[in-house]
Amino acid sequence: MKVNFINRIFKILFLSSLFFSCSSDLDFDQTKDLKLKPVFVANLTYFNVPATQLANSGGGQVLFDEQVFDAFKGEFLRDNLIKAELDFEIENTIIRDFTVEILLLDANGQILETNSYSIPAYSGSSNIIKYPTEVFENQRLELLKKTAKLAFFIRMAPGPALDQNSTGSLRLRSGATAYMEIE
Repeated sequence: MKVNFINRIFKILFLSSLFFSCSSDLDFDQTKDLKLKPVFVANLTYFNVPATQLANSGGGQVLFDEQVFDAFKGEFLRDNLIKAELDFEIENTIIRDFTVEILLLDANGQILETNSYSIPAYSGSSNIIKYPTEVFENQRLELLKKTAKLAFFIRMAPGPALDQNSTGSLRLRSGATAYMEIE
């Protein structure tokens, strides 16, 4: 009986110890110091122009395309973006040199910035070119935030004529990395 009594007392003491805990005062003012710094990566734009679309007599030719760019339409992104990086990769499998110009346009069609990329002709080996990252901070970031459209000019350098049987293509891939700071 004595052993049974001691076991009961031990169980009661053990169970009662579970109801005691340590705590401290909560300081909800700490949330005022909270600063989130998320990073988002997304595809920006892509195109693939086959050589047959560039068929000509051998002289220089210009292709043009314009795309709506409404990434900064929302106030949240405009207000919290602190830095953006744009990466461009171009692959040329056509036997001609090219120049690709990417124009940042505002809502009125005014040019905010122009970036130009030279692309050498295809020579039989891999011709994928990764260009240096375009970094947008401070004043340059403000220009990017005003961008409403992206325009692309593809200029083909003089050279051998391309026709409907020409092979290859000019392919652009790009991505964007957005750095945010939310307080």
